Amino acid sequence: MKRLLKIIIGTPLKFVLQVVRPARENLRRLQAHARLAADISTSLPSSAVIEGKVDIYGTRNVHIGEDVLFFPDIHLETREEASIRIADGVVLSRGVHIVAFSNVTIGRGSMIGEYSSIRDANHNRSEAITIRDAGHTARSIVIGSEVWIGRGVTVLGGITIGDKATIGANAVVTRDVPADAVVAGVPAVPIAPRRNTP
Repeated sequence: MKRLLKIIIGTPLKFVLQVVRPARENLRRLQAHARLAADISTSLPSSAVIEGKVDIYGTRNVHIGEDVLFFPDIHLETREEASIRIADGVVLSRGVHIVAFSNVTIGRGSMIGEYSSIRDANHNRSEAITIRDAGHTARSIVIGSEVWIGRGVTVLGGITIGDKATIGANAVVTRDVPADAVVAGVPAVPIAPRRNTP
């Protein structure tokens, strides 16, 4: 009898949930897109797929390209005259943190892994002033096209990462990375020869 009830009730319920779930997901994406569009100072392309809340702080000078994919819990912050520029087709995974006091640029088709931190500024130190009040030194970050940055990577100010480079999970990038290079570690160093691309 229980089995029969499960079949009688479960089958239509399963069908309803299969129909409702995609509609709920689309509504969630639309709400997240509208929220982000309202929070940044530039226009957000309709082709951007926003899977969840993106926190925007500071001057809101964030430029986002076509066909990007943003997962939930992303933090984007610009200060002073700084900007964050995210090109077409970029993927930002859950928990990515980008802070610009100068400029951060991410090239076309690059993918940034979960909980990675990209910050172009460092705190200054002074004997007479607390670290909180001592200001910052900022140097722009440029991430090329088709770059793959693994989970939990830290990219420091003044770094350029060349096109099609790969950064291993949990690496700390303290110096420039050439195009096509594969680096990993703390600090990040080459772990594989550069690929020859046609």
